[in-house]
Amino acid sequence: MQGLLKHIATLGPVGHIPFAPGTFGTLAAFVCSLIFPLTPTAHLILIVTGFIVGSFAATAAEKAFSRKDSRSIVIDEFVGYYVATLYIPNSLPLLIAAFALFRLFDIIKPLMIRKLELTLSSGMGVMADDILAGIYANMVLQIYLRVR
Repeated sequence: MQGLLKHIATLGPVGHIPFAPGTFGTLAAFVCSLIFPLTPTAHLILIVTGFIVGSFAATAAEKAFSRKDSRSIVIDEFVGYYVATLYIPNSLPLLIAAFALFRLFDIIKPLMIRKLELTLSSGMGVMADDILAGIYANMVLQIYLRVR
């Protein structure tokens, strides 16, 4: 079971890409969202299920890698990107904007993101900071959609 959870946490080989694995984890979600557009309900189910499974998987992967929030753990970027695109029209320009905004917030970690990551333990902390980065990206896109 630990091997399966580690595999989920790294999205198989994606987390083992030697440079920018988080960006590639986000890119995997971007490609999936293009190929498999989701209904709002399915989108929410993916986020909730991804958070729960991702928390367990990230905890297992941290133990396997003997490192807190290892760069190889990318399930958090995958789920975080889906948070960034929740209730956003499935258009290429908006999905690209969600990608860029999500990566920006995930990298610079503004407004409580870093504190959330450090406060929560194990896999839940790994997942939660990317969920919040996704929420920030989504808020920017929702504002854009309303004022354009």
